[in-house]
Amino acid sequence: MALADQDMRAAIAVTRFGLGAKPGEIAQARSDPQGFLRAQIRRQGADQPAGEAMTSAQRMAEFREYRRERKDERVEKAQAVQAAAPTSSAPTSSATMDAGPAKREVRDPVKAVGNMLRKDISGDFTARTQLAATTDAGFRERWTLFWANHFTVSATKAITGTVVGPFEAEAIRPNVFGRFEDLLGAAESHPAMLTYLDQIQSIGPDSQAAMAQRRGGRLGGQLQKAVQRTPGLNENLAREIMELHTVGVGGGYTQGDVTEFARAMTGLSIGGERDGVYGQAVFREAAHEPGGRTVMGVRYDQSGKAQTNAILTDLAAKPQTARFVCGKIARHFVADEPSPALVARLEAAWRSSHGDLARVAEALIAAPEAWDPTPAKFKTPYEFIVSSYRAAGAQPQDIRQLAPTLTALGQKPFSAPSPKGWPEDAQSWAAPDAIVKRMQFAQAFSASAVRDRDPKALAADALGERLSPDTAKAIARAESRPEGFALLLMSPEFQRR
Repeated sequence: MALADQDMRAAIAVTRFGLGAKPGEIAQARSDPQGFLRAQIRRQGADQPAGEAMTSAQRMAEFREYRRERKDERVEKAQAVQAAAPTSSAPTSSATMDAGPAKREVRDPVKAVGNMLRKDISGDFTARTQLAATTDAGFRERWTLFWANHFTVSATKAITGTVVGPFEAEAIRPNVFGRFEDLLGAAESHPAMLTYLDQIQSIGPDSQAAMAQRRGGRLGGQLQKAVQRTPGLNENLAREIMELHTVGVGGGYTQGDVTEFARAMTGLSIGGERDGVYGQAVFREAAHEPGGRTVMGVRYDQSGKAQTNAILTDLAAKPQTARFVCGKIARHFVADEPSPALVARLEAAWRSSHGDLARVAEALIAAPEAWDPTPAKFKTPYEFIVSSYRAAGAQPQDIRQLAPTLTALGQKPFSAPSPKGWPEDAQSWAAPDAIVKRMQFAQAFSASAVRDRDPKALAADALGERLSPDTAKAIARAESRPEGFALLLMSPEFQRR
């Protein structure tokens, strides 16, 4: 292989398959770009962000306390307002003055718990971004972030927001190089997914719980609450599993299949205080719709949770799932419109290995289509921010360095707008206003990140052989070092991968 070709492949390995180059990283990949990537695949899964890890159950316990305090505050506030009402024996001014301190007293614990939750969620996102900005295994982290987006849970729901970080740590990261079936099962049964897609509200219409409710009986704890909120079937999780996570929109399922699958999944919920496993996934037999189910032409006579597991196993193994998910992998890593040959290679690896994700990752690395020097992917805001930190050899220290910019650019932390996750096509992120905001970030970031370092050297480290002569010349002619680094960040080569 020609030397120039090897240098270009090293740059592609780090900037396309990974999250952007740190100083010296392209040089590390130069001797064997494919081997550099293959070494990042490991059966035990992805790296975990640093910091004090809390489980989803612990986070939900915090959220429970927050809701209790808010309820207590509303009660106390109503009592204070009632006490402050004018009476013949108490002047209005005196009663009002007495009510003020009472209100402040009941607000303090609510504020304390709310601040703790916000701090936890912010800490999760900051730690995740710090890992992305500093890891020596950029491909492993990008592969992980792809799956986190594929199985989106979003902080657009308050209760789900508390467990997005634990969801990635518990369900996604340990399984990204294992079998797709295992990753699918872990993601769909996690408390974050069950709350985000309202599965905890789903009750079989002919289940023991529903019949008891119709007879006027009373159920215990969480089950009683679920029946009161939604005394019937909720199809959200079933629909999104089929539409977004497995076979895809064109995968051959019908609305009837969605309904049958939703009936099979009734009973999947999260534990309440009386269960002794608060905030953990549980199966409530009393809420499960009895009887066999037929989904996509297959009859399932299993009972209870085994029925759901059997359907998930079959969905994971369907050829439609291989085709749909491999197409998404190709679009994420290579191009908005990937070549059919690339998708076919990934699909063949998936089907021959029965959904072994490590084998699929190896097939991606080996595919010649993935090494086309033409950069066809436009970075999302998160990718742009992370790669900027990596180019500077830096990392964010606080959520305040991340959230305002990402929110302004349309990618608010942990808050994908729908179960589809964040879009990845250039059209979604390359609007003129968004480019202006990226430039504003680049200028502000460069002023603090570069200091006395040579932007020409940083550009060579960040892009390697992908650095064009025109961009190199513009950086060299910049009036200041921060301006030169900002030009690098806004260059076409850096904005694309």
